[in-house]
Amino acid sequence: MSAPFARSMRALSVDRARFPHCAIASAVVLLGAWLAWLFGAKVSVYEVSDVSRLETERAAHSIDALASGRIEVFDLTLNQEVEKGDVLVVLDSEAEERRLYEERTRLATLSPQIGALERVLSAYERSLADDRAATAVAVRGGKAKHDEAETSARLAREEALRAQKLQESGAISEAEAKRAAARADETRAAAEARALEADLESRALRTRESQGIARIEDLRRELATLEGSRSTSLAIIAELEHEIERRTIRAPVAGRVEDVAIRTAGAWVKEGEKLGVIVPSGALRVVAEFPPHTSVGRVRAGQTARVRLDGYPWTQYGAIGARVVSVASEPRQGRVRIELDVTAEPSGRIPLQHGMTGTTEIEVDAASPATLVLRATGQLLERPRTPEAKASLPTGGAS
Repeated sequence: MSAPFARSMRALSVDRARFPHCAIASAVVLLGAWLAWLFGAKVSVYEVSDVSRLETERAAHSIDALASGRIEVFDLTLNQEVEKGDVLVVLDSEAEERRLYEERTRLATLSPQIGALERVLSAYERSLADDRAATAVAVRGGKAKHDEAETSARLAREEALRAQKLQESGAISEAEAKRAAARADETRAAAEARALEADLESRALRTRESQGIARIEDLRRELATLEGSRSTSLAIIAELEHEIERRTIRAPVAGRVEDVAIRTAGAWVKEGEKLGVIVPSGALRVVAEFPPHTSVGRVRAGQTARVRLDGYPWTQYGAIGARVVSVASEPRQGRVRIELDVTAEPSGRIPLQHGMTGTTEIEVDAASPATLVLRATGQLLERPRTPEAKASLPTGGAS
């Protein structure tokens, strides 16, 4: 039995000598694999925002009261589908409608008055034109008669002069010469009378024309007053119709009612008070807000992302695939707005709706683990010290 025992002992000695070499070789292989992974593997780098929500491509529209008043009709319910122009809320407009009726009645009485006055004015203008024509004819007739009378008077005067010469020469008697002189004086007086008659007739016609002009001006002023009243009534009617329309609140867009104020018929609302929100139909997008130092220059259009919705555990429902479509160039309230298109919803069990919130993770880079370790170390070294840490540092100077 000594020979088999000796062989067993030698075999054990060989195994013990071989084990350290195998362990070293395994450690070297593992170290090499780890170093290869550390410097050669690529790990996705994500920027994360927990301020994210789903929104429709078109902005939501607020339904606001455009005037103060008492509610007569309130036809707003959550998840209600509406079309553009549907009447949603009607406010009391009894006073405005009563004033509107009064103004329309007043306008209805003004129109006939204006029409009648326009006809009277037209008749007076035609009459004035006729009077002016008659005046011109009368003036020409009077001048012609005056010229005729002047001619007769001149001839009579010439005959009287000839008769006087004949009487002086003894050809005719003194009585005949006096009769000729009397005819001349009579003819001259008739001519002067005729001139006065023509002048009086002309003055009378001009006076009548002036009276016609004055009457026409009065009618025009009256017509202008009525037309001004009609314009005022039309303006008041338009204003009242606008006010009544403001009290009829319609759906600004087609969509679904996502928010409703608790109001009932008979309640009082103030101008500008929010009554509800309509979300237009359309594709959903993700709107996320990132700090500027993590997004500006790092997040770009086309990068892939994933969204984990609140209320739907990602371990059970998965994450929603998304792609960056736009990045704001200026921050607002310390945040940069980033919009993403939804590309995939893997489980198909999440009813995506406007207003859902969640967390957005955008893949901004792919780096090796060693690079990530160096970055983290640099960030720790560059992190500003707190006042307590600064106070604990030794100060310069001799001790």
